[in-house]
Amino acid sequence: MTQIDHIVFDIGRVLIHWDASLVYRELIPNAEERDHFLENICSPEWNLEQDRGRAWRVAEDLLIDEYPDKEHLIRAYRGRWIESVPHAYGDVVEVLKGLLRDGRDVTLLTNFSQDTYVEAENEYVFLKEPRGVTVSGRIGLIKPDNAIFEHHAQTFDLEPQRTVFIDDSEKNVLAARESGWQGIHFAGIEGAAKLARELQTLGVGV
Repeated sequence: MTQIDHIVFDIGRVLIHWDASLVYRELIPNAEERDHFLENICSPEWNLEQDRGRAWRVAEDLLIDEYPDKEHLIRAYRGRWIESVPHAYGDVVEVLKGLLRDGRDVTLLTNFSQDTYVEAENEYVFLKEPRGVTVSGRIGLIKPDNAIFEHHAQTFDLEPQRTVFIDDSEKNVLAARESGWQGIHFAGIEGAAKLARELQTLGVGV
């Protein structure tokens, strides 16, 4: 078994909860209308471009040109963004902190817009404890592009075969494996206990 020297965490839905619909519970009370808005207007594809580095004002204006009657809803996505990340997953954060206490090399790799990441880091100060972070919006690369894994490995001097990546997205885990990393698909329903067991299987005690 290859020794694991580096542990890399995703952030959203691994360390902190993220759910864009929380912003709209009051703004769009009807669940069907709310789902339609988040699937077709402020959609995952639209949001991903901010993770790639597009400015929020540019992104908002593109949608407002098409849906002028929904300007207040479109601007709420960013304006009330902090409501979409209401809490951390404390048990997973404890896994991360335990690894750090044990002297393990821990970094973060996340799809996040540049400015919302600053908000998240201010709200959840434990994000500053690992050795460093790659934020997609800062470098113009997003998961599951293999280039972002190569960038992270080069930036933090990681040996890919000795690196394990933890992400809630299976396609991102597969991309990490294609880049020569080990990968753990984090399923939130099973929580930190399963994560700890999978790390132990790789020889990383928690």
